[in-house]
Amino acid sequence: MSRIGRKPIDIPQGVMVEVSGQHVRVKGPKGELELDVHPDMIVEKKDNQVLVNRPTDNKRHRALHGLTRMLIANMIEGVTKGYQKTLLLEGIGYSVEMKGKSLLLNVGYSHPVLFTPPEGIKIEVPKALTIVVSGIDKQKVGQVAAMIRSIRPVEPYKGKGIRYEGEYVRRKAGKKVGAK
Repeated sequence: MSRIGRKPIDIPQGVMVEVSGQHVRVKGPKGELELDVHPDMIVEKKDNQVLVNRPTDNKRHRALHGLTRMLIANMIEGVTKGYQKTLLLEGIGYSVEMKGKSLLLNVGYSHPVLFTPPEGIKIEVPKALTIVVSGIDKQKVGQVAAMIRSIRPVEPYKGKGIRYEGEYVRRKAGKKVGAK
């Protein structure tokens, strides 16, 4: 069996999990998330744990087993702790500021870029060149962070652009003047 899929998911205090057929609803102090599980997976709630089982040992069911268990575990962690990603701007003249709930980016284009986050995502600018994306849905937080990063991806020659915190960018050497 899958080592990940086999592990039971503990439900912390203050979190309510409802399992009705293939629909899982998780309510916690930070919000509420819902998931429609694949029809082949068997999800059941026993005592203070959620268990995920698979019907057969074929390759597709083994893959879905671990995936389903992690999706439910991520939902529970999201409604208790939440998720966040930090982005850093690097470049001369680059700036970022909040304009209401939207993000105003000056990243080397002839015009400022206005980015409005989707529902359920919170964006903050704690320091001059730092953006923090947070929310309860792990997939949504990662997707919004990737969308912001795609506005000005890091280029390999000078390292200018928007990068994730802790991201390593391989630098390339520029043109070399050769002897004739």
